[in-house]
Amino acid sequence: MNVGMPQDVAWSGRTVRTGVWKRAVTGPRMVRRLNIDGDGQGDLAGHGGESRAVLVYQTDSYRYWAKELGRDDFVPGQFGENFTVDGLPDDEVRIGDRYRVGGAVLEVSQPRVTCYRVGLRMGEPRMAALLVSHRRPGFYLRVVTEGEVEAGQEIVKVHSDPAGMTVAEIDALLYLPGHPRDGVDRALRVPALSPGWRTSLEALREQADHQPAGTSGAGAGNAGLAQAASGPPPAWAGFRPLTVTRIRAESRSVVSLWLAAADGSPLPPPLPGQALTLRLPPRNGEGTGDGEGAGDGAPLIRNYSLSGRPGAARYRISVKREPHGAASGLLHTRVSVGDTLDVGAPRGTFFLRDGEGPVLLLSAGVGATPVMAMLHALADARSARQVWWLHGARDGTEHPFARESRALLDRLTDSHFFVCYSRPSDDDRAGLDYTARGRLSAGLVGGLGLPADADAYLCGPTAFMSDLTAALGSAGLDGGRIHTEAFGAEAGLTPGVVSGAGATRAPHQPDDHPGTGPEVSFARTGLTVPWSPDRESLLELAEACDVPTRWACRTGICHTCETALLSGDVDYSPEPIDEPATGDALICCSRPAGSVVLDL
Repeated sequence: MNVGMPQDVAWSGRTVRTGVWKRAVTGPRMVRRLNIDGDGQGDLAGHGGESRAVLVYQTDSYRYWAKELGRDDFVPGQFGENFTVDGLPDDEVRIGDRYRVGGAVLEVSQPRVTCYRVGLRMGEPRMAALLVSHRRPGFYLRVVTEGEVEAGQEIVKVHSDPAGMTVAEIDALLYLPGHPRDGVDRALRVPALSPGWRTSLEALREQADHQPAGTSGAGAGNAGLAQAASGPPPAWAGFRPLTVTRIRAESRSVVSLWLAAADGSPLPPPLPGQALTLRLPPRNGEGTGDGEGAGDGAPLIRNYSLSGRPGAARYRISVKREPHGAASGLLHTRVSVGDTLDVGAPRGTFFLRDGEGPVLLLSAGVGATPVMAMLHALADARSARQVWWLHGARDGTEHPFARESRALLDRLTDSHFFVCYSRPSDDDRAGLDYTARGRLSAGLVGGLGLPADADAYLCGPTAFMSDLTAALGSAGLDGGRIHTEAFGAEAGLTPGVVSGAGATRAPHQPDDHPGTGPEVSFARTGLTVPWSPDRESLLELAEACDVPTRWACRTGICHTCETALLSGDVDYSPEPIDEPATGDALICCSRPAGSVVLDL
C-alpha cells in the first residue's frame, strides 16, 4: 500500500504540483470515500474524487515494464498507484467488480486516466501513451464501504457482473481506433462506470448516430476525447478566394460583409454558429494592433462568426471595429464590394444542436453574430421549440440585428424577447427597443424563469459568459447543455502547473531559439512565428510564445490539445494512437510540414 501527499516538482522550467510520488507504508490505514489516510492528489480536476479514490497497478505489469524499458530501479508506487497487487490483470478485472480488502469494500470504476505526470514520475515522457498502447493501464476503485486496509491482506471478490466489460476493453474502446458502436452500447449499460467515462462514451455514441449512412467514419476523430471532433470536417482545406458582394452597417461599430464564390456557385452550408477564418494582407507594414505583432509583412489571420442564414448561397460575417484592431480596421475601411478575400472553410464546435426542447440564445454586443445564425436556422425550420432571445447592448446605436432578430422571432410560434440597454439614449424606447435598463446580468437572467431543460448558447465577453453560465446553472440547467463561444484566445489548460506557465504575459515572439523555418500562425492570438527545429512540437512553440494552450498527456493520447489546423500540414512524432479529426492536429506530438495556421 502506497500513499503520498502533493508536492511541488521542477519540470521543464515550471513547477508542477503532483501527488504521483508515493511511498510504501506498513500497518493499517483507513480507506475513506475520497482517499486513503495520508494520500492526496495535486490536481483534483483530473484526479481524485469518489470514482477515483484508489489507484491499482499490478506486479505483473511491473515485471513487464522492467523488461520492456530495460529498468531495474522500480519501487512500490512507481506508477503512482495506491495498491500494488498480485493478480487482478486489466484483461480480466471488470468494471463493477467488487472486492473486500481488510475492512473495506471497493468497486472497480474506470481505467487509469492518461496523464503526463506518470511519465514525469517514471522519467519516461512516453509513458502515458505506452500504458494505453500496450493495454496495461491499471484501474481505479471507488469506496463502497470505508475500512482499514493493510499491506499483505488478501483481496476477495464479493461481486462480479458476467455481462460487464474488462478494464482493458473499456480503455481500448475510448483510446484506440475503431470505437465499435456495439461495444459503446455495452459499456454504457454498466452501471458502475464512472460519470467521466460515461460522458466520453456517450459522446462517441452521439458521434456514431450522426455519421452519414454508408460512411466508415474515417476522419471523424474521437468525440469521446476531443470537443473538436464533435463537428463535421471542413468543407475545403486551407484558404480559397471569395468575393465580397455586399457590405452593410449593422450598428455604429459593426458591419456585415457577404462573401460568395467567384463563379456564383453555392457555398457549402455551415452549421449555425460556426465561423470563418480570413487571411488578410498586412496593413502596409503596420503591426497587427493585437498584442506584440505577427512579424514584418505577415498576413493578418482572424476568425469571424457567420451571422447569416446557414443555407444561403453566400456567407455573411459581421465584424466589430476594435479601437486598435488592424484586421477589423482593414475590413471596415479598406475592403469594398468586388474585392477578393482568402477564406477558410466554416469550422467550430459552437453550433446549434438538434432537439425538441427549449433554446436560450444569450449574447452581448457583437457576440450576437453566431446566435443570429442559430436564430435564422430555427426560423427557417419553423421550429416549434421554445426560443428565448436575450441580448445586452449599450444603446440602440450599438444594437446589431435589432430589427432582423425581431422579425425572425415573430416567425416562431413560441418566442421570448429580452434585451437590456446599459445606457439607453433619449431615442431608445423602453418596452419596444429594449426590455430593461442595465446590463444583461446574472441577477436579471436568474429572475426570468427560464426553462431548466433548455439548451443554452452564450457568446460575449469572458466575464459575461462566466457570470451567466453560473446563473444558468443556478437556475437548474445541466452544465452539459450550456455552450459558450469565446472571442480571441481561449483559456489555457495546464494541469498541475503552478508556476512558470506564462499566465500573466501577453503572447509574443519566443525569447529563445529564434527560427528560420516555415511560418506558424496562431490565428486567435494574431501572432506569426518562424519555426525552429530545436522545438520538439508545436505545443512547445506555443508555450515559448505564451500562447494559451490546452493539454494533459503530451504524447498524443488524450486529444486535449486537438486544435483546428486552418491551413497546412503537420508531421507526427510519435504517431498518435487514434487520429484526430480531419482538419485538426494534435499539437503535443506534431511539427509543421510547411507553413501552418492554427486556431490558437
